[in-house]
Amino acid sequence: LDVVLITGDVYIDSPFDGTAAVGKWLIANGFKVGVISQPDILTPMDITRLGCPKLFWGVSAGCVDSMVANYTATKKKRHLDDLTPGRENNRRPDRAVIKYVNLIKQHYKNSKPIVIGGIEASLRRVAHYDYWDDKIRRSVLFDSKADYLLYGMAESSILELATALKNDSEVKNIHGLCYISKAPTNGYIELPSFEAVSSSHSEFEKMFDIFYKNTEPIVAKGLYQKTGERYLIQNPPVNYPTQEELDKYYEMDYEYDAHPYYKSQGKIVALETIKQSITSHRGCFGECNFCAIAVHQGRKIVSRSKDSVLREVANIAQKKNFNGIIYDVGGPSGNMFEMTCKKQDKYGSCPDKRCIFPTICKAMNINHDKYIELLEAVRQVDGVQRVFVSSGLRYDLIMEDRQNGDKFIEELAQNYVSGQLKIAPEHISKHTLKAMGKSIDNSHLVAFKNKFLEYSKKFKKKQFLTYYFIAAHPDCAVPDMFELKNFLKSELKAKPEQVQIFTPTPSTYSTLMYYTGRDPLSGKQVHVEKSISRKQIQKDTIVSKKNIRRR
Repeated sequence: LDVVLITGDVYIDSPFDGTAAVGKWLIANGFKVGVISQPDILTPMDITRLGCPKLFWGVSAGCVDSMVANYTATKKKRHLDDLTPGRENNRRPDRAVIKYVNLIKQHYKNSKPIVIGGIEASLRRVAHYDYWDDKIRRSVLFDSKADYLLYGMAESSILELATALKNDSEVKNIHGLCYISKAPTNGYIELPSFEAVSSSHSEFEKMFDIFYKNTEPIVAKGLYQKTGERYLIQNPPVNYPTQEELDKYYEMDYEYDAHPYYKSQGKIVALETIKQSITSHRGCFGECNFCAIAVHQGRKIVSRSKDSVLREVANIAQKKNFNGIIYDVGGPSGNMFEMTCKKQDKYGSCPDKRCIFPTICKAMNINHDKYIELLEAVRQVDGVQRVFVSSGLRYDLIMEDRQNGDKFIEELAQNYVSGQLKIAPEHISKHTLKAMGKSIDNSHLVAFKNKFLEYSKKFKKKQFLTYYFIAAHPDCAVPDMFELKNFLKSELKAKPEQVQIFTPTPSTYSTLMYYTGRDPLSGKQVHVEKSISRKQIQKDTIVSKKNIRRR
C-alpha cells in the first residue's frame, strides 16, 4: 500500500467520514490506500495487519476530538459512542492522535513519515488551552512526534503531499501543512512563543488573534511559533475548493455503508443518520465564538452544483436498502447554500468585521431562493418519497430574507420537517449572546416560531421546534439561566431538554474567554463559571424539575 490511514472512528464509506473522503480521493488519483479503524493500542495485531506503507501513515482521531468524544463537559466519562460498533465507548483512546502515532513508532522502528490530521490535529496545531489538563499545551505535532500535520479540509493537500513523496520532491512548501524546524521561515509571521503564552494571558490573546486572522486562504500568511529551541512552522492554508472540485469530492464511488468487518460487531448508530444525507456546501460565515468551523472549514460558503447534488441523490436512491427518505440536505448551517459576498470572494473575509454579528452585513446575499430550488429538485428524483432538513438552521437569516424568507418557512413546514425542526438560539440573555458572537435580537426567534407554527397549522401538521441552548458559557451565570427559563415559559411556551454545558475546545474565541476571563474584543472582564457543580446548576435551572435557587 502507498498510504495507510488510521482513524478513531469505525470506518464508514461515506463523504461524511473524513478518512473515507481523503482515502477515496487518493485512490481516485492512482494511489493504493488501506484503512485501520480503531486499532487496539495494547497489541500489535491491528496496527501491523496492513504492513508499513510505501509513502506515509495518515493518523486521525476521527470526526470528533477524542477528549470531547470520551468526556462530558463536567469531565465524566461518556459511556456511549455513536461511531463505535455496539455503541460502547471503549475503543477510542484519550488523545488518540498521540496514542496512534506512538503505536506506529513502537512497532515500526524505521517508519515512513507519519502525517496527522482531522479535527483533533487541526484545532490543536498551535499552542492551545486544553480544558481537561487545564493548561496550555504545545502543538500536537510536538507532543505526538509526528513528521507533518495537515490542517483543515485536506483533500487537495494530502494529494499534493502523496505526489511529492512519491516523486521524492520537497514537501515543506505545501499549503495546509505544518512541520517542525530548527529555524523560522522568512516572510512568515511570528506567534508569541509557547513559553510566553503559557505564562501570560495577554500573550495568549495576542497569539490567538494572529492565528485566527490568518485562517482565511485569500489573505493568510504563514506562521511560526517557537517551542523550546525549535519552531512550529504553519504554511498558509489551502485555497478554498472550486465548485467543480467540491462536486468531485462528493461524487466518488462511496458505498454509504460501514465496512462489513466492523458492521458485524454491532449496530453503528451514526450510520443511520448519515447514510442517506447530503452535504450541499462547506463553510460557515456565522462565526459563533464557541464554534471552530471557521478555523477548520473556513468562513466562505462553497456550494456544490445542483446537478452534482442530484446525481448523488440518484445514486443513493438506487442502493439496495434505500427507504425513499433523504434525511438531510445541508451543511454546517443548513440554510447558507449559495449565500456569498462578492467582497469576500475577491478579498477574503473582512479582518475587522463579521458577516452577521452584531448585525447582518448588507453585502452578504441573504436569499433562500437557490436552497428552495435545490430541495424541490431533490424531491423530484426517482425513488425519493420524502426529503427532510436536519441540519441546524440560522433562523435570523431566514427572518432577514425579505425576498424568500417567508416562502422558505412555508416550504419547510409543508414539505421538509419530520415532526421536529431543530434550531439553536443558544441563549436569550443579551450579554451572553454577545459573548457567544450571536445576534442579541430575540425578536427573530419569536417571529420564526410564530411563523413556523402558523404554517404547520395551515397544512394540518403536528410539528414542533426543538431548541438547543448552552449553559455556563463565558458571561453566563445562574440569573441568566433564570432569564432564559422565563423566556421559554412566556415567549416560546417550551420546556426544552436540549441544553448542553459549554465545553471549552481548542481554537475558539469562547475557549479563549474561558481561559483568560476576558472578552478579547473589548478587553473587559467576563464572568466565567469554572465550578463543575455550579455549571450543572446552570443546566438544571432549565431541565430539572427540582426547584433551583436563584443566586
